[in-house]
Amino acid sequence: MKVGILSDTHDHLENVRKAYDLFTAEGVTVLLHCGDVCGPAVVEALAEFTVYFALGNMDRMPALGLAVDNLQGGRLARLHQFTLDGRSIALLHGDDGALLRHLIDSGTYEYVIHGHTHRRAHSHKGRVQVINPGALGGVRLEPRSICVLNLETDEVRFHTIP
Repeated sequence: MKVGILSDTHDHLENVRKAYDLFTAEGVTVLLHCGDVCGPAVVEALAEFTVYFALGNMDRMPALGLAVDNLQGGRLARLHQFTLDGRSIALLHGDDGALLRHLIDSGTYEYVIHGHTHRRAHSHKGRVQVINPGALGGVRLEPRSICVLNLETDEVRFHTIP
């Protein structure tokens, strides 16, 4: 199973549409959004996928929660802890550094997936793989990026969005 990972879209619909096209071409059906969606337009643009949304520090619009509630299979929480394709996953935004470190250090999950820094990263701590897809929006200088995770092979591929 291939899973699409994105974060920090900050209402940048043009980049979300580019990511949508790439995820579709890759055969992705499940998305993990690491927070800072900002508004409901991004949620609506991803409606064809099953999406887990982590609440980010910039996700303050009440309409965001309503938009996620209207999605079939849409989920919104500060922290998601679940299993996909037999793999244990923790998904959060990452702005709570103590919680992020705890989840990584606990060794409970095979994947800890987060955003917030706008910098893509992939590292290992014991059996835990830590993935940050980078950002699709915002004003920081880092290149815009997303990630595709193949849960069968553990392959992590980053894609830069032009």
